[in-house]
Amino acid sequence: MAPRKLVDVANQALNDTYTPYSHFPVGAALLGVNGEIFKGVNIENVSFGLTNCAERTAIFTAIAAGQRHFHGLVISGRTDEPIAPCGACRQVMVEFFDPEMPIWLINEQGKEIETNIAELMPGSFNSLQ
Repeated sequence: MAPRKLVDVANQALNDTYTPYSHFPVGAALLGVNGEIFKGVNIENVSFGLTNCAERTAIFTAIAAGQRHFHGLVISGRTDEPIAPCGACRQVMVEFFDPEMPIWLINEQGKEIETNIAELMPGSFNSLQ
């Protein structure tokens, strides 16, 4: 089960997204090894290719703050079922996450799936392998 604090941050982040085009908010909460939580929101742009997902926002914020090691990630959406990350986010996770680090996919109603990047990106590779 996802840590309550991470769930709360990810769910609260749904209110801070910038989604005027899709109206599809996504929130994320990334736990650094030092206990710091990095919030992520999706941020859209009229040129959709310039949009950034909540997961990458959280990861990039943590990296910019000097964090390189993490204990867990919660991704939340206003969806009927737990939300899953897109391919671009999965590739970024491969770069920065331990393959077995827990990733909790949730929705606001409390449905939850626990997974990890090894399950989400089987057969992946990165430059560090």
